[in-house]
Amino acid sequence: MITLDNVNLAYTAGDSLVPVLNGASLDVAQGQSVAIVGPSGSGKTSLFLVLTGLEKPDSGSVVFDGKQLHDLSSDARADIRRNSIGIVFQGFHLIPSLTACENVALPLDISGSKGARKQAAELLDRVGLGHRVHHYPNAMSGGERQRVAIARALIHKPALIVADEPTGNLDNQTGDAVADLLFNLNKENDATLLLVTHDPALAGRCQRQVRLHQGRLQSVESEQVI
Repeated sequence: MITLDNVNLAYTAGDSLVPVLNGASLDVAQGQSVAIVGPSGSGKTSLFLVLTGLEKPDSGSVVFDGKQLHDLSSDARADIRRNSIGIVFQGFHLIPSLTACENVALPLDISGSKGARKQAAELLDRVGLGHRVHHYPNAMSGGERQRVAIARALIHKPALIVADEPTGNLDNQTGDAVADLLFNLNKENDATLLLVTHDPALAGRCQRQVRLHQGRLQSVESEQVI
């Protein structure tokens, strides 16, 4: 489903280059659930951006479903994300002028799918927001906005779900319900699930765990660089 091969990425800080990814490699099969763990500042979010084609690595390759992501145009990468990848950002990225239902339905509206509002309302109900369908983001709590963002990422039943700290803004009960939804869709749709998280309980539900350490990915079980 997705392969990273010897990916390197560094950012400019003044006159210096700060390495973030240093030969990171990862191979994830269709339908697998994988947790990417590591301390704050280890580069997990940068890896998240590279995995989804939102950030171009300095070198190395990212292959999604047989396609080299960064050999494609920005429009072609956007098409892949819209059709095949569900992305849950830490910062929500909701459109403030749209209701919760309209935000969730947006991917289906863009693709011209019918019944977008009905599907969005049903999915909002699954994340416990059936009573907030017509509310705007500025009238919702951080945890509610997070659940809207998760529902929007899942509405088109993506082949790959990539979530950056998806339960970080939620209380334990709501976080468990959202995690259940993610793993249920992983199984129901044979979707690949990549979770960037510092939550050991959430990571423990995944089939595999890899740790980002000094810019490389290591298997948590064997501690061997993969």
